[in-house]
Amino acid sequence: MEELQRNLENISSLHRSIILAGGLFFFYMLEYIIPYMAFRYLKVKHAGVNIFFTITTGVVNMVLAFLIVWCSDLVQAYKFGLLYVFSLPLWAFILGGLLILDLVSAWLIHFLQHKIKWMWRFHLVHHTDTYVDATTANRHHPGESIFRFVFTLLAVLITGAPVWLVLLYQSLSALLSQFNHANISLNPAVDNIISLVLVSPNMHKVHHHYVQPYTDSNYANIFSIWDRLFGTYRRLNKEQLVYGIDTHMDPREHSGIKTLLALPFQEYRIPPGSKFDEADQEQD
Repeated sequence: MEELQRNLENISSLHRSIILAGGLFFFYMLEYIIPYMAFRYLKVKHAGVNIFFTITTGVVNMVLAFLIVWCSDLVQAYKFGLLYVFSLPLWAFILGGLLILDLVSAWLIHFLQHKIKWMWRFHLVHHTDTYVDATTANRHHPGESIFRFVFTLLAVLITGAPVWLVLLYQSLSALLSQFNHANISLNPAVDNIISLVLVSPNMHKVHHHYVQPYTDSNYANIFSIWDRLFGTYRRLNKEQLVYGIDTHMDPREHSGIKTLLALPFQEYRIPPGSKFDEADQEQD
């Protein structure tokens, strides 16, 4: 564990980028070998749109990264945060930090984006993808990338996580997101076992079903425990699964970069059975 900590403290941005790009390439290639869905689409063209948003996500994180470092150094200096309430061995410090970071900077912000209408407008970009694969993992509007970054800062303040632990969390989060979005077919028994602890591909794909209540379920990114604990865990058979979001199923509305960038600023469309009431609609 101490060696892991030292390595994370000294890892360069280039090496982290290589690891994440390597993970994306691995799952992208694996989709050709063991596909979950037999998509009929131009895979490279589809990837181009999603990789554009992957780049914008990376830019947002790079520009604002100094805030993570500043915040982490601050809580470290004062030993402030939940991780310092008890004297923990290193393994428990790491596990506890990863759990809380995942709860706040992944599950909580994801949940809120489905419940707060102006946040949902930005999150729509992610949900409009009708061909969910490994490249969908970072298909986030730049506005959403900022929301997620803010909640990462909040998670650092709550936990008191050092920079090396935040880097470990972000790397695991990116790799697990690529894994659980990937269009790969696992043995159902293996997938179910994985989903007891981690978010598996079959578990997360339910979240990308085009209608509620499935859209509003399985919010977790790394640890499946949060959806089980908060009652947001759902299952759906592959035969019933349809990707996308019911308000934007027209390919012209979700296949172009310019259209997706403008999506949050369109007139709001209330989906059937919406969680947003009529009063919200009138406020638009």
